[in-house]
Amino acid sequence: MHTSQTINISTLGSNQNCNKSDNFKYPLYSSVFSIVFVVGLLFNMVAVYIFSCTLKMRNETTTYMINLVVSDTLFVLSLPFRIAYFIKRKWLFGSVLCKLSVALFYTNMYGSILFLTCISVDRFLAIVHPFRSQIIRTKRNAKLACCAVWVMVLSGSIPTGFLLDTTSPKNANSSSNYCFENYSKKQWKTELSKVVVFIETVGFIIPLMLNVFCSVMVLRTLRKPQTISRGGNLNKAKILRMIVVHLLIFCFCFIPYNVNLMFYSLVRSNVLKGCYAEYVVRTIYPIALCIAVTNCCFDPVIYYFTSETIQSSIKWKSTVWYNGVKLLDRLQIDSSQNSPNITPKSLTPRSARSKVLESAV
Repeated sequence: MHTSQTINISTLGSNQNCNKSDNFKYPLYSSVFSIVFVVGLLFNMVAVYIFSCTLKMRNETTTYMINLVVSDTLFVLSLPFRIAYFIKRKWLFGSVLCKLSVALFYTNMYGSILFLTCISVDRFLAIVHPFRSQIIRTKRNAKLACCAVWVMVLSGSIPTGFLLDTTSPKNANSSSNYCFENYSKKQWKTELSKVVVFIETVGFIIPLMLNVFCSVMVLRTLRKPQTISRGGNLNKAKILRMIVVHLLIFCFCFIPYNVNLMFYSLVRSNVLKGCYAEYVVRTIYPIALCIAVTNCCFDPVIYYFTSETIQSSIKWKSTVWYNGVKLLDRLQIDSSQNSPNITPKSLTPRSARSKVLESAV
């Protein structure tokens, strides 16, 4: 249903017309998605640089993070197409690209949920069962877990994307094409209701329970006195901050959208009837969706708080560049004092920067 028109509950099996519009979603989507595109692209490009060029030591946690970066980056790169659609209110890029863009959204959301859950379970094993989990916590098993996540996510997101009808809801022969909002009543009653049950169970409810369980168990373990003396490597404050950040981002980004999606599916499948129910789920849906897409901006924050390797890598880079800038300033001052017109070749900014970086390594 193209919701720039008034909502008609008669299409959902009611005898009552609901003259309520949700046109507010178009400026909301275009504004929020534009901000998410800029911030998300910047943060994820920094993450790509760190993982590919700076991070020398990789472990199980960074394996999950790298896959999360891939998922976020693909979604961020698809946002300009969505922004153009919500400004024009017409899809200009062809049916296949529309379906692919929808599939990327669900791939990113539920991929993020599952990869964050993998990180949470990995942390649980490392802290609660540090010795017994050594056999399980291997890079090979982490890669297998990532493959399993991709299979599950794609098995739900691809059908969801390619079931979408991109023709006009009013006239199938119309030249105007739509995207992101044109599932038929029949599709909701048959295929889509089953897909929603699958992605909500596997992609949200189970991961939410695992995240809460792992976090509670880690906090209980940290309260034990013997935990602090375990090798002297555990810092309660850091781990507590890590868990709080992880859970806050997880709950903030994913709970509103997924809870509303359950009710939205019931309304569209004609299980839940009435104008008020239709109005509420359609009003909440755009807001919850905007909150959900911000996860690709918040994921890099989780990288920083979760991995000490990344923290030290960023601090090392910052120190190197700060020292390099200071040395370059001193060299330029000395050069201008000794030889105002000529800068010796050995003291050029490029050669000085190279010496600083080489010495830091």
